[in-house]
Amino acid sequence: MEWFIFDYLLNTGILGIATLITFGINFLFAIGLIFLERRSAQSVWAWLFVLFFLPIIGFIIYIFFGRKIYNQQIFKVNEEDKVGLEHLVDDQLQELRDNSISFSNRVMDKHRKIIHMLLYNNQSFLTINNSIRTFTDGNEKFDHLLEDIRNARDHIHFQYYIFKLDGIGQRLYEALLEKQKEGVSVRILYDDMGSRALSLRNFRKLREAGGVVEAFFPSTLPLINPRINNRNHRKIVVIDGSVGYVGGFNVGDEYIGLNKKFGYWRDTHLRLEGNAVKSLQLRFMLDWNSHNKRNNMVREDRYFPEMDYLGDTPIQIASSGPDEKWEQIKYGYLKMIYSAKKSIYIQTPYFIPDQSFLEALRIALLSGIEVHLMIPNKPDHPFVYWGTYSNAGALLDMGAQVHIYEKGFLHQKTIMIDDEVLSVGTTNIDVRSFLLNFEVNAFIYDEKEAIQYRRIFEEDIKDCSLLTKEKYAARSKWIRIKESIANLISPIL
Repeated sequence: MEWFIFDYLLNTGILGIATLITFGINFLFAIGLIFLERRSAQSVWAWLFVLFFLPIIGFIIYIFFGRKIYNQQIFKVNEEDKVGLEHLVDDQLQELRDNSISFSNRVMDKHRKIIHMLLYNNQSFLTINNSIRTFTDGNEKFDHLLEDIRNARDHIHFQYYIFKLDGIGQRLYEALLEKQKEGVSVRILYDDMGSRALSLRNFRKLREAGGVVEAFFPSTLPLINPRINNRNHRKIVVIDGSVGYVGGFNVGDEYIGLNKKFGYWRDTHLRLEGNAVKSLQLRFMLDWNSHNKRNNMVREDRYFPEMDYLGDTPIQIASSGPDEKWEQIKYGYLKMIYSAKKSIYIQTPYFIPDQSFLEALRIALLSGIEVHLMIPNKPDHPFVYWGTYSNAGALLDMGAQVHIYEKGFLHQKTIMIDDEVLSVGTTNIDVRSFLLNFEVNAFIYDEKEAIQYRRIFEEDIKDCSLLTKEKYAARSKWIRIKESIANLISPIL
C-alpha cells in the first residue's frame, strides 16, 4: 500500500512539488538565519545542519525552537514613565562622565566602568541605600518569604519560572490566598513551560477572591508552544514596594531538598530592602504588562514608596532577554572577568559558555588570576551536564580550580571578583541564558557582601571533590563520547 501511494505521488508530480516547496522554505529560513538574525556562527551552522539534513522535521524544530524575537517590542512603558526613566539614566550617566556622582564606597569608584556599561546598555539604575540578606538554603528562604507575605499590607507581586503546587507551593498559595481575602492585591505571573503542570484553573479560589494570575507566553495547546525556546526564567517577588526577592530558587519541593534524585538543593537567593526593590518592581510591571491585556499595571506611588535609609550597599538590577539588542548580563559577567586583578569565583549548574566567555577566562588564567569554578556532580539535563564537564575540564591545563559539588544539586548562578563585585541572579553561563531566556541579576558593589560570598564558597568547597587533570584524563571513553556530542550541539542547547 505504501509503495502504491509513493508511486502515485511520484507519477503525478505531487512529490516533486512538495519536495521543492520544502527545500524552498528551508532555503528562506537559511537566508533569515544568515542575514537577518543576531546569532553566533556556531549557532548558524548548527541550525543550517538541522534545516538541510532534516528537511521537514528541521522546519518544525525551527518553528518551535529557533525563531528569534529581539526585534519585537513586547515590554512597553507608557510615555510618562518612559520620560522619567530616561532622565534618571541620563542623569546617572552624565554624573559618571563628569565625575560628579557620589560614590558610597571605594569599590563603586574602582568599578565605575561596569556601572556605566549596565546603565548604558540596560537602563540598570544604580541604587545605594540597600540592605541584603543572603539565603543558601531553601527552607530558610521560603520561611522568610512566607513571613513577609503574611506581613504584607498593600500588594504582593509574585513571579517564578517554576511554580509547583506541591508541599511548599501549596503553603505559599494558601498564604497568598489569605492575603487576597484580607484585601491585599495579589498578582502571580508564572512561565507556562517552566510551570507546565499549572493552568489558570489551579488558581480559581485566588481569582474569585480578586487576585490576578497570568501565564508568560502561554501554550496554544498542551505542550505546543511556538515560543517554547524563549522562556521567562526570572524569579522576582515584590511586597509592598519595599521588600524584594531575586535569585535561583524556584517554587517546588525539590528546592527544599525533598527530591530523592537530587537530594540537598544548594542555591542562592537574595532578600533586598532599599531602592533596588524599585528596579525589581519595574521589571515585574514590564513583564506583567507584556502578557496581560485586561489588567495592565500603571505607575502608582504605592508601588514605588519613598524609603528611609536602610543600608549602604550599592546595587544595579540588570535584566536581559531575546528581545534586546545586546546580551546585557553576559556583558556584565565579561566586564567583571576583564576587571579582575586577583581572583574570580563562579558557581553555576550549567557551564556552556560561548567563545567570548571562554577566552575571557583563559586570558584571566594566563594573566595569573585565580579562577575557581564550582559545578554539580549530577545532571538534571544530561547533554548540558556533559557539555559543562567538558568545558570545565578544558580550563584545568591553564590552572583553574574546578570543584565538583557532591552534597546534592548545585543550582546557584553567582560570580564574584577580587572580594569586591558580586552578581547573583537567574542567569546561567550558557547560550540559553545569554540569548534565549528572559533573566534578571543583581550586581553588587560592596566588599563586605563579596567577602561573605567568598566565605560561603569556601564552605561549599568542604562538600566538593577537586577535579584534577589526572582525574579528567582518566575519564572513560563513554564519557568522552557524551562530551563530544554535547559540544557538537552546544550552540542550540
